[in-house]
Amino acid sequence: KQWYQRRVRATAQYISAQKAMSSMMSECPSAASEASPSVPSECPMHNAAALDTDNMMPAPNQRPAHDQPFPLNTGRETSSIPRTGTDKNWVYPSEQMFWNAMTRKGWDWREEPEEVTPDTVSEIIKIHNFNNEKAWREILLWETFHNEECQNPQLTKFAGKPKQLSPRARFRTWLGYDAPFDRHDWLVDRCGTKVRYILDYYDTGIDQLETGEDSVEIDVRPALDSFSACLDRTKVFFLRNMPTIATFLFEYPMVPTGNDPELGHQTET
Repeated sequence: KQWYQRRVRATAQYISAQKAMSSMMSECPSAASEASPSVPSECPMHNAAALDTDNMMPAPNQRPAHDQPFPLNTGRETSSIPRTGTDKNWVYPSEQMFWNAMTRKGWDWREEPEEVTPDTVSEIIKIHNFNNEKAWREILLWETFHNEECQNPQLTKFAGKPKQLSPRARFRTWLGYDAPFDRHDWLVDRCGTKVRYILDYYDTGIDQLETGEDSVEIDVRPALDSFSACLDRTKVFFLRNMPTIATFLFEYPMVPTGNDPELGHQTET
């Protein structure tokens, strides 16, 4: 039970940190203000050569922060997500890298010092990695519509866009729902065809201790910027909402659910 409570607290910290990164993220300075001594040295504008254009992040920083209250692991875990143009998979950030990224973008651990421990940070990394693996599995479900043309999609690059609401997220806010606390765009290589996926991250507000359910929901779908993506989105709409009709219209693989793909054909709106 203690492990589970620690994981629940870590999930809350993960969401809190991601929200902080979204709400406090300062824009990189324009050319007119580059001379300002207050500009952070790690801003990509100041060291463009060190910017990884695949993830829009500076080179890995494994140095402890000056006010860091405890040492953190610098080991990195390899994901299951293949990286385009290589025979390797993407590698997740270490605890130290994640800490540095969060503090650089405005998160302040001193606001909740009792909740921030080495175990909490370790759990945050596990949750971060788990969510990325879950998102990739969902993308693979979408990609099964194209198995005949490509059986080995790869991730080319990704970018965080926390301040840019996707059209669907904006529409949901008009209906009174909460906005996502984060957004990523992932560019997938479908054997030579570039496909952009939008990932909206929502805080469901679910009490994990009471329900056992995940409090982070990821809405994954291809962006509506190609005829193929529009067709895939249309197919999934029918499969989720009118499966009986859909079976007469086309063959279909596992249906993307927005959650664990092991749910198979259970629908989710």
